[in-house]
Amino acid sequence: MLQFITNTQSPASPAEQIKGVIAGGCRWVQIRMKEASDEEIEKVVAEVKPLCLETETFLLLDDRVELAKRLDVGGVHLGKEDMLPSKARMLLGPAAVIGVTANTLDDIKAVRSLDIDYIGMGPYASTQTKKNLAPILGLEGIRDLCIGMERLEINIGHVAVGGIRPVDVVPLMEAGVNGVAVSGAIAFAPDIAAKTAEFLDILRPFMPK
Repeated sequence: MLQFITNTQSPASPAEQIKGVIAGGCRWVQIRMKEASDEEIEKVVAEVKPLCLETETFLLLDDRVELAKRLDVGGVHLGKEDMLPSKARMLLGPAAVIGVTANTLDDIKAVRSLDIDYIGMGPYASTQTKKNLAPILGLEGIRDLCIGMERLEINIGHVAVGGIRPVDVVPLMEAGVNGVAVSGAIAFAPDIAAKTAEFLDILRPFMPK
């Protein structure tokens, strides 16, 4: 599976990015606008939500739990400094998609008993999308987390995130992740829809039949 994370440094606006990735076939989008006001994010949601509903695209917000509830989007992604997933679940209800960030196996152990839907493992590589990066994991670090989850029988969906390019997808999927979350490699592409389709083509052999 492919999640797209909007990038505020891209020449294309977040709404244009989302329209492009949906045109390219992506059906899982996270709006990440860390420095933006709620009003700015609300404008983006208003512009893209009808298309997301029409195409059955999951629309998540990064961090802004109360805003996600007010705008009735699909859920949230929570970093380690954001609201506790248990509190977010109480606010958003059982149907919301809730993802969390993990950099270590201890991070994963800490959320294993919570009602979450997926874990974002990263950063895989250096990325300009996020400030104050946790230690870079690389391919071996991602593989070690996947092995650790399997050993501990932690059955939560997990995607790699952070500086992922098309060439990285196959090694990461073979390392044991269920998908990848991509931002800059798509958001800065001259043709966002085409780059999205390229990622999905690479992922296709790994998707459930």
